[in-house]
Amino acid sequence: MTTVERFRAAVEARDLAAFDGLFSPDVRFYSPVKFAPLQGAQAVHGLLGVLLRTFEDFRYVGQLAGEAEIGTAGRPVESHILIFRATVRGKQIHGLDLLQLGHDGLIEEFTVMVRPLSAVTTLSEAVVAGLAADGIAP
Repeated sequence: MTTVERFRAAVEARDLAAFDGLFSPDVRFYSPVKFAPLQGAQAVHGLLGVLLRTFEDFRYVGQLAGEAEIGTAGRPVESHILIFRATVRGKQIHGLDLLQLGHDGLIEEFTVMVRPLSAVTTLSEAVVAGLAADGIAP
């Protein structure tokens, strides 16, 4: 099973333990929520716990794989886009999980994009509250 397949299965099962070993130690997470990107596998793992509790009725509805992109390190990386639908505090949202893999096959960058824009505020409030409850500074 590939890294992306393992990631998708872990999210769909809401299984935090299944994320172990999927991220590079210095993975960067870019969020639709208005705070600085998180860096490091431990911080990203913690944020995923908050996101999995925040998203209701989460499901992946599509995937685009193998696209060559230029990562933040300025070199081509393997990219995968997982398309999802979910509910946050009763509001329907849709979005993308963009995963960029390093040469070792681990996730180096993880970006979540959410639409509609009105959902970003709802998601932001829920995630910031979850981060504060878990002791993770936004």
